[in-house]
Amino acid sequence: MLKRFEKARKRLQGVIKDTPFSLAKNLSAFTGATVYLKKENLQETGSFKLRGAFNKIASLQENGIKGVIAASAGNHAQGVAYSAKYFGIEAIIVMPDTTPLTKINGVEAYGAKVVLHGKNFDEAFAKSQELAAEKGFEFVHPFADELVIDGQGTIALEMLEEVNDLDILLVPVGGGGLISGVAIAAKTINPDIKVYGVAASGAPAMSESFKAKRAIDSISVKTIADGIAVRDTSQMTLNYILEYVDDVVLVDDEEIANAILFLLEKAKTCC
Repeated sequence: MLKRFEKARKRLQGVIKDTPFSLAKNLSAFTGATVYLKKENLQETGSFKLRGAFNKIASLQENGIKGVIAASAGNHAQGVAYSAKYFGIEAIIVMPDTTPLTKINGVEAYGAKVVLHGKNFDEAFAKSQELAAEKGFEFVHPFADELVIDGQGTIALEMLEEVNDLDILLVPVGGGGLISGVAIAAKTINPDIKVYGVAASGAPAMSESFKAKRAIDSISVKTIADGIAVRDTSQMTLNYILEYVDDVVLVDDEEIANAILFLLEKAKTCC
């Protein structure tokens, strides 16, 4: 099973940073546990999403493609845009109308074309499918794709190489690509490690689906955590989560805001 993640890691060599996995002293003191933070905010595009996007596009490029298209609220968009620029191919990114200007500018800075459509990821996704068929471009899904999942899972390899006796991994959950890759890789290395997903209460689809053991979509989503504001549940990632993840918990926007403030003020870092 690890071969798939090692293959992704080879593709990512020289592109991604082996980001710090640092002891969070203040957070450790606050929680009474030894806590480490994997600082993927220090990646070139500002998030872990570069890993999955690049692994997918690198694989597509091996067979030759003329362009890629994606739907994203921002972080996956920048990963796709960066990767397309790296390989010299065209990229179109469909983003919700509510996407912050900073994220739009970040995508356009890598040379991708931005199309604004819909109120959330799922409406942007529907539009991206239309454009992909119209243009004949390859669609790069932000989470429901094996190669994207493999790229995200390389994070677990790095963490466990640096601290091999980790007991618990806490992983944010939106569509489930990150936690799928991390959980598969981590539990292949150490079956005893616990993996918990953390989702926003304003986007509870994956949490509710986990508990019901079947895909349940939300009617709407509303959370300040726009990167995990996913309305519909992916059957692919849900299957992985049911097999490899121990539980999925919900946090509300006030808790998320307090966590960000703590990271800024006490840990001197943020997402």
